[in-house]
Amino acid sequence: MNDVSIIKILRADELAELVVSGRFEGSADDRRDGFVHLSTDAQVPGTLTKHFHQIATLFLIYVKIGALEDALRWEVSRGGERFPHLYRPLVLSDVEAVVPVPQTRDGWQVPRLKLEV
Repeated sequence: MNDVSIIKILRADELAELVVSGRFEGSADDRRDGFVHLSTDAQVPGTLTKHFHQIATLFLIYVKIGALEDALRWEVSRGGERFPHLYRPLVLSDVEAVVPVPQTRDGWQVPRLKLEV
C-alpha cells in the first residue's frame, strides 16, 4: 500500500488543536474506538459523505506514512474495506500537507494531490 496517500479529515477546530498543541488526540469517535481513524485518498469521498455531510469546510491532513511506523494498522472496516488506523495521537511532525476541502451544493470538492514519498 505504498502508492496511496493516508489522510485524516479534520474540522477547523481540530486543525487548530493540532497546530497549537502540536498533537491531535482524536475526535470523539476516535477516542471511543481507541485509535485515530484515517482514510486513503480513494476512501476520502465515502468518509466525507458518511461522517461529515453537515460540515461546510474541512481539511485533508496528508500524513507521512513512514512517520507512523508500528502505530499504523490496516484493519477491516466499512464495507469490508481495509482502513488505516493510527494507534497514537497524530503529531504535527506527521503532517506532510494540509488541504482545505469545501463542500458545495454539488458535493465535496476533493482535490487530487500526489505527494513525493
